[in-house]
Amino acid sequence: MVMSFRRMSLNHHPGFDCGGTLWFQNLTEYPHGALGPILPFLIAGLHLINIQMSFQKSSLQHVPGTLGLLAKLYKAYLQLLTLPILVATFNVPQGSLVYWLTNSSLSLIQLLCLTNPSVLDYLELSRKNASVEAPTDKQRGQHGVADTVILTKQGATPAQSLSPAELVSFSIKILTDGRKDTAIGLLRLALEKDPGYVRALLILGQTLLQNKQFAEAAEWLESAISKLLVAGYPTEVEEVDLLILSSIWAGIANVQQGKMQEGLVHLERIAQLEEPEDAKSKAHYYDGLFILSSALLNVDRKAEALEYLQKAAAYNPAYNAYFELLENDSKDLTSDLASSRRDF
Repeated sequence: MVMSFRRMSLNHHPGFDCGGTLWFQNLTEYPHGALGPILPFLIAGLHLINIQMSFQKSSLQHVPGTLGLLAKLYKAYLQLLTLPILVATFNVPQGSLVYWLTNSSLSLIQLLCLTNPSVLDYLELSRKNASVEAPTDKQRGQHGVADTVILTKQGATPAQSLSPAELVSFSIKILTDGRKDTAIGLLRLALEKDPGYVRALLILGQTLLQNKQFAEAAEWLESAISKLLVAGYPTEVEEVDLLILSSIWAGIANVQQGKMQEGLVHLERIAQLEEPEDAKSKAHYYDGLFILSSALLNVDRKAEALEYLQKAAAYNPAYNAYFELLENDSKDLTSDLASSRRDF
């Protein structure tokens, strides 16, 4: 219905020349007069606010290396679009601007709702309506992970009494607050309870990689891979995604230790998989191909590297920007990729 409204204003549908309100009485006209800039400036402002809200809690832009840089560049690109949007809105019928303003406003309302704890509790989207009260990383030097207390609606719960899945869930919440040592303790506890819990192995490996504990990170990640491959290549969506992520980070952990060939074994495993149908897994898959292309350039396998980069760029045009970088400075890019990470 809204889209029909937009098309009718663009096509000068009869009645739209007198169907407006306030200062935009004619919906088929372009913004004009002293009040004309109001809708364009509101739309450009909402675009900028929506970007800030969308990236507010994104961990990617705080990640070191190329993926973190890519997230920052993408945010900067979206911010720079504010000016072209402002210019464009002066050349769009006012009826379309009403549609645009409504859409942007609803997006902002949605973002505000999804960052409101009360709304998340009502929708049961919060982490089981629980919060974590854990000792600081400094305090953990004197006290163990057993001192971590989970506060739920049912009361305080010691970490020792939680299931592995709950421990992983709360460790992720703590990681978003930057408390890596506490999260690592919870993940180790989860693996004491269930040594074969692949998700815990993956997240522990990722976290240790962030801490630059590359050798131990590689061990945990390779353990996750071995468990996923125990019966051959997995077919379940979640297991395929875990295999892709584990292979990416195991490859990076080995590259960071100077073990390029070992790293390539893990990264090339991704290329051997079929393209996943699941959207999230597909994004991880092409991220893996992108990282593989950089690693291959570092061992002078340029033709293969460009082939994988072309595949990644066909999926995500943002990777086109790296063709020149890969041609001119492949080793620096590989080093950056080795320091990068992706959300859990």
